[in-house]
Amino acid sequence: MRTLVAAVLALGALASGRAEATTYYVDPENGSMSGDGSAAAPWSTLQEVLDGNLVETMSWDELPYEPGRTLVVKNPGAPVKAGDTLRLLSGYHGSVEIMGAYNTEEITIEAEPGHSPQVSSVLIRGAAGWIIRGLSISPEHAPVYGVGTIVAVESSGWHGPTHDVLVEGCEIFSVDDSSGWSADDWNDLAASAVSVTGDHVTIAGNIIRNVDFGVSVTGRYALVERNVIDGFAGDGLRGLGDYGVFQYNTVKNCYAVNQNHDDGFQSWSVGPGGEVGAGEVVGVVLRGNTIINYEDPAQPFRGTLQGIGCFDGFFTDWVIENNVIITDHWHGITLLGARGARIVNNTVIDSNTVDPGPPWIRIDDHKSGEPSEGCVIRNNLVTALVTGEGVVEDHNIIVSMESLGDHFVDSGSGDLRLVPTSQAVDSGSPDLAPARDRDEVFRPQGVAVDVGAYEWYAGEPYEPTEDTDGDGVADEVDNCPQTPNPLQEDLDNDGLGDACDSPGPDGGSADGGAGADAGPASSGPGGGCSCAARSHGGRSLGGDPMGLLLGLLLGLLLRGRRPRGGWQSQNGGQQR
Repeated sequence: MRTLVAAVLALGALASGRAEATTYYVDPENGSMSGDGSAAAPWSTLQEVLDGNLVETMSWDELPYEPGRTLVVKNPGAPVKAGDTLRLLSGYHGSVEIMGAYNTEEITIEAEPGHSPQVSSVLIRGAAGWIIRGLSISPEHAPVYGVGTIVAVESSGWHGPTHDVLVEGCEIFSVDDSSGWSADDWNDLAASAVSVTGDHVTIAGNIIRNVDFGVSVTGRYALVERNVIDGFAGDGLRGLGDYGVFQYNTVKNCYAVNQNHDDGFQSWSVGPGGEVGAGEVVGVVLRGNTIINYEDPAQPFRGTLQGIGCFDGFFTDWVIENNVIITDHWHGITLLGARGARIVNNTVIDSNTVDPGPPWIRIDDHKSGEPSEGCVIRNNLVTALVTGEGVVEDHNIIVSMESLGDHFVDSGSGDLRLVPTSQAVDSGSPDLAPARDRDEVFRPQGVAVDVGAYEWYAGEPYEPTEDTDGDGVADEVDNCPQTPNPLQEDLDNDGLGDACDSPGPDGGSADGGAGADAGPASSGPGGGCSCAARSHGGRSLGGDPMGLLLGLLLGLLLRGRRPRGGWQSQNGGQQR
């Protein structure tokens, strides 16, 4: 085994031509473009590094992009290469544009610890293998304020598909302080935060403030998690792409300043001819999100927020679980036109006792009149229920505004954890109940599953420990308890891990073998990036014979197990 490992490492170094990745430094205050990018002689701004062609990457041999084009080296011999890191120091780094730039291993652009680098916007188009982490991104940083999309991760008919991009831990805002804005200011000055049309894009752990729309996704296999969207005039989240996972986000404080019907989360289908409501959106997961209409009753321009509003289906094989919604509207969670969807263990209450409301959970007919089919509404704690044809409804508890104190710790402050005397404790069904609650506490904590998004427990929560397959994930929550799969990858979001699942939704093998979405090469309509058909340990194995030999040796070493490589997991929505 040691001999094999040594051979793999040697071949990896030979294939890459480099012994190890390099970290470069960029300092707007003390750097110079005549430096070498070292800590002692940093470059000046990120925009100048990119515009100065200091990054060796790959681009298509000819534009406009068409399927079958070949990737060729761009900026050969440039110092920054695949796998390297650009560390940004405090100061203004310009407007970032990354176009026609496919990396065989991620290039990371991140804040130096203790520093607050600023950029006015980020555009990633026709690119793959980029990480943006820890930046302050706002048009307010620019010399001249301009309104547009602050972070755009876009596939392009000209530059090609975009995929495998991570935007993490950034501050994204129109202005730092919008408290003095008028309604006209909100309409004229609020920029939209994040737009994603590429595939396999992750937007995680960002703080988004004072924007028009929050995070809007049309690409497939997106992971949008643990973001806070605070202060928005449009929709907090939009998910129109198949197999997206939106989990553990907080969306709060909408501003009603125009005719948009604001939603915490919104989706709709588009047919082949572009007609709204004539297609389907498949396999979306909404898990553990908190949506709050308003925190301050005296908030200016306070409007009514639809919680999860999906009105133009069909919505096929959706999972909506463990969400907490506090809103002043009828639509708490609504799907109009659904197939095989389940709404399980959510908590939905009204913000107040006046119209509109109380908010409901509802699955009903498509606007064409075609009924929903094969859907389940179960284990929800909610102020109203509306069900149409094709819906099984059980183990739900209807609460009145007058009885909130019988169930929740402090509904007035938004604490909807259960009190021990609530009727919801131990009253749920285990069938389709998520293995963890809103706070990722193991379910059940008592003799049965609790109704609503939270499990009640006394003292410290119980945590299961038995792990038959030794992969570090307890059997009770392991999506393949007999097959080691520590990453719990589940490409088709069916609750059964890829390691023991049947073929995935695009015809590829569930463990990441062949198929249109088998790896980073899958990138959206029209083809993908041949630069990285699969990555192992962050090193691409696609294309050249040395890479293929390296891939063969790694396959023997890892015996088919999918590691956490340089590319982001294709299903980041693992159930932990």
